[in-house]
Amino acid sequence: MSDQIVLIDCPDEKGLVYNITKEIYGRGLNIINNQEYVDTEAKHFFMRTVVEGNSLGESFQEKLFEVLPDGANVRLSSIKRQPVVIMGTKEPHCLGDLLLRNAYAELPCDVKAVISNHDDLRSLAESFQIPFHHIPADGVDRHQHEKKISECLRLYQPKYVILAKYMRIFTPEFVAQYPHRMINIHHSFLPAFIGASPYRQAYDRGVKIIGATSHFVTENLDEGPIISQNVIPVNHTYTPEGMAQAGRDIEKNVLATAVKLVLEERVFIFKDKTIVFE
Repeated sequence: MSDQIVLIDCPDEKGLVYNITKEIYGRGLNIINNQEYVDTEAKHFFMRTVVEGNSLGESFQEKLFEVLPDGANVRLSSIKRQPVVIMGTKEPHCLGDLLLRNAYAELPCDVKAVISNHDDLRSLAESFQIPFHHIPADGVDRHQHEKKISECLRLYQPKYVILAKYMRIFTPEFVAQYPHRMINIHHSFLPAFIGASPYRQAYDRGVKIIGATSHFVTENLDEGPIISQNVIPVNHTYTPEGMAQAGRDIEKNVLATAVKLVLEERVFIFKDKTIVFE
């Protein structure tokens, strides 16, 4: 018997929690975790409820629509491992961290494959017995390259695509295939230090914090809804290499946190931002 997750967002009104929990109680089910939030500006309600048991179904969903206001979204899910594909380029830290967590079931995911435009990470992926696909981009039209990636992804049917320091920009047409299903990580110096060697630029400017941001990928570069962020302090004793190492550490931790939040159905997307029940 697996626990069920009830995910609801709708226009706010009085009695929502009562009406929802009444329907759950009426089925003889037990709530083991519940979180709710109201965006008071938008007057919109969000609720994530974990229910013990697996007797929820379409009839329950239909009943909820009867007691919820017009425009409600109701989704039923379960806590289980989701298929994902990870994409990388040359940097191993985020990929290696995700593969290790996957191997020891620290994340509710099943990594089906790794795709990269370089061959550098093959040995890392294969050391975890994960299929590795090298799809070179040099000298290839962008749309042709993305077509090859799409064909590879279709082999695995991933619920999510994780960009673990994948260093190429996708076209809007490619992104549209995975709406709010692509998770990216980048350093948080943007837009202050763009281009090559951001940590050298940070060192030269004497920055005092280093951060990372994980977000959903949209057609607007690095502007998708933010899932997770964090920062760590640095000081004048850090070399550029030390800053880069600190940056790698926080990048892999922030990405892992974001992946876990998304796979555990803790993230609602509302307009251009996220509601995250941690």
